Amino acid sequence: MSIEALFKPRSVAVIGASGKPGKIGYAIMKNLIEYGYEGKIYAVNIRGGEIEISGRKFEVYKSILDIPDEVDMAVIVVPAKFVPQVVEECGRKGVKVLPIISSGFGELGEEGKKVEEQLVGTAHKYGMRILGPNIFGVVYTPAKLNATFGPTDVLPGKLALVSQSGALGIALMGWTILEKVGLSALVSIGNKSDLDDADMLDYFENDENTSAILIYMEGVKGGRKFMEAAKRVSMKKPIIIIKAGRSERGAKAAASHTGSLAGADSIYTAAFKQSGVLRALTIGEAFDWARTLSNLPEPEGENVVILTNGGGIGVMATDAAEEEGLKLYDNLEELKVFANHMPPFGSYKNPVDLTGMADAKAYEGAVRDALANPNMHAIAVLYCQTAVLDPRDLAKIVIEEYEASGREKPLVVAIVGGIEAKEAIDILNEKGIPAYPEPERAIKSLSALYRWRNWKMKHEKE
Repeated sequence: MSIEALFKPRSVAVIGASGKPGKIGYAIMKNLIEYGYEGKIYAVNIRGGEIEISGRKFEVYKSILDIPDEVDMAVIVVPAKFVPQVVEECGRKGVKVLPIISSGFGELGEEGKKVEEQLVGTAHKYGMRILGPNIFGVVYTPAKLNATFGPTDVLPGKLALVSQSGALGIALMGWTILEKVGLSALVSIGNKSDLDDADMLDYFENDENTSAILIYMEGVKGGRKFMEAAKRVSMKKPIIIIKAGRSERGAKAAASHTGSLAGADSIYTAAFKQSGVLRALTIGEAFDWARTLSNLPEPEGENVVILTNGGGIGVMATDAAEEEGLKLYDNLEELKVFANHMPPFGSYKNPVDLTGMADAKAYEGAVRDALANPNMHAIAVLYCQTAVLDPRDLAKIVIEEYEASGREKPLVVAIVGGIEAKEAIDILNEKGIPAYPEPERAIKSLSALYRWRNWKMKHEKE
């Protein structure tokens, strides 16, 4: 049973739609309209009547069975006790996929789990799939689909984000907007009664709009199924996982949160390693890596070049590179080209110190030469804010040079400074060039790209 309709539905019904701001059934209708979804939207509520949302009027159908057209996706926002009947009606209607927002199922214990099993049984009888229950919805930016009660203005990009936690998922949604992280999809999977992480990996493996996948996970239901999917997908696209419940107490909290058994953490660590999954320990780390992995090409070789205007950040980046096992290119004959872009007291040894006098022209020349040299495989551009060069001008230079080079090599940027530095970082990230406020974060993100590439190369030979 394909889950294409979850991401590219031709029509969406919201069951439990409401005309009252503050209600979830209102928020989902509003997001569908305001994010620009171009398919048909239907409002369903037992009360019937008419509602107006964001300037659009909707006839409210008392049952999904009353809608005269076909419905691909039905978002269910009714109290738990009415869900079984609604699922049965959706099946009779020929709906393909059901995101169930409602909570009050498996997370409450055994009784709720039984109800979940019945819902899945009904759905499968009719060839439907269930997402959830206990979720905040689904976003797919290429289809302008935002069927959630989270923020409206998700930035389009190449990263698919899957979250088991609803509240955290909504918070991360807002965080991606603030931090200029572009998403292809955002899926809340909640209790995973039917569709789970492995199903999402199966879909995103062949989704042309997704180049990396980030999962927030508390536990896995079918361990083997997930591992097989992860190993296969990792050969094509990088997978980053934040796995919560590392401590014994955290694992117990996870079990009561989404009804998932967390299992011994060491098992997860070993399983992730085998299947090429990059495990991040914090949200910040996960998104740092995701920026690089979803936007940059794989490096052709192992030679990394660091360009900087400050000895201090150059040294910090070098320390990080050594800790991460990255190889700094040290062919002095070839590095000598950078002498053209620095005063006599600069150093073209890698890290290349263009000195505090480095202006727009110096950076432009150095970045261009590094991109042009086939033996320099990855580049880190570092900048400490000085009065010589506005960081926003540096951002424009890097964008122009990177675009002109065809974006064939990985390039990361770190800009340390004040408010203009933050603006420059945002400008770069909006253009899909990973930029960070600290040199170590840029280097560690580049290292994540290398770790994935090296795992893949090793397994391609097998």
